[in-house]
Amino acid sequence: MTYLENSKQYTGSDLENIFFRPILTGDSAQELGVRVLYNMPQSTHIQLWDGQRNILQKFTSAGWAGGTATKRVEKAIDLQRVKAEIGFSAADYFSMVYEKIAAITDTNMEDLSGTILEQAETELFRQALAENIRATMWIGDTSADSGYNTFDGFLKIIKDLVTEQAVYNITYQSTDLEDPNYIAELLDKLWVNAEPRVQDMKGDGHLAYFVSSDICHLYEKYLDSKGVDSAYVDTVNGRPRLAYHGIPIIDVRIGSYLESLITYHRSFCMLTDTRNLVMAVNTADMPGNEVRMWYNPDEMENRQRAVFMAGCTVLDESLITYAYKQ
Repeated sequence: MTYLENSKQYTGSDLENIFFRPILTGDSAQELGVRVLYNMPQSTHIQLWDGQRNILQKFTSAGWAGGTATKRVEKAIDLQRVKAEIGFSAADYFSMVYEKIAAITDTNMEDLSGTILEQAETELFRQALAENIRATMWIGDTSADSGYNTFDGFLKIIKDLVTEQAVYNITYQSTDLEDPNYIAELLDKLWVNAEPRVQDMKGDGHLAYFVSSDICHLYEKYLDSKGVDSAYVDTVNGRPRLAYHGIPIIDVRIGSYLESLITYHRSFCMLTDTRNLVMAVNTADMPGNEVRMWYNPDEMENRQRAVFMAGCTVLDESLITYAYKQ
């Protein structure tokens, strides 16, 4: 066997359950570090309710003292229709799929059923989809002529907010990063200058610092410099998770993408609530949404295509404090 020639098409519930739900819900969604909305009714709207204060009243007389109605703000997510396409040489494609099959335990390599092949092909495409959705979620820019321009990502949205002075932001220089102690000062500045509402959210457990990889590395060096046994142990064994005063530090892992983009800050640090950054994906409300895999005999090429809708937004810019290297 040197080719995989059986065509496969997934729509409706198969498209949802086989491809997108595994990468956008549960542990996979948590790994993205932001709020993920999957297959919300189109167009996707989020209701923001402003919880009223001082609603407790003295119980002295009958009557209604509820005051005005609770304030509601509605935020819409602009979903864009996108497609993902990959082509492989038939021989290379079979080799990659065969490697996936070999990694499955209890597989009889001399009797590869259609189900096993389908699982391997699905996993191969799903990994590529997940990474490209994650990357575009951060660096997407619809104004770009090429590259990740299918929908605006968080860095584009936040850059516009910084330009409009809609968020608190500070800058730092390359020389500042030569001192690992500066990283702790930087994280502290973002905390001190955050709105009191943000600081009050710490107890909810959803605050996080979203940082570029260089900030993450320098913070680890700062921790390494502490002269205690635990710092030595962590230096040797590594740290699976980082935090500053109990607030997680999340490495957004987009350094390799930023190398070719001059429009974004390559070094940055942001404090916000993880629920404030929202990505929405919809595979149900638009005709033609599908995943298709087929073999093109003319080109001797295996091809994969996905069509769906996706978009990002920031719910409340006042909940963001942002620092970047000038």
